[in-house]
Amino acid sequence: MSPSSGQAAVTFKAACPECRARFELAADALRLAIGRRATFYSFTCPQCSASVRKPAGERIVELLTGGGVSTLRSV
Repeated sequence: MSPSSGQAAVTFKAACPECRARFELAADALRLAIGRRATFYSFTCPQCSASVRKPAGERIVELLTGGGVSTLRSV
């Protein structure tokens, strides 16, 4: 996952593990969950509608939060 920016809103490059499609998603199409035991981001594939959930390390968290992705923190 990597951000792509320009004059428009930030988008993120992503891929679906189900259909193998590659695409760009706007920040509002992604969700980030940060927890004590697991941190991950999720989205719905625009090609096959699969629910995708992938682990997020520190760098991914920085990119997503910096790009305006909605974040849920568990306590």
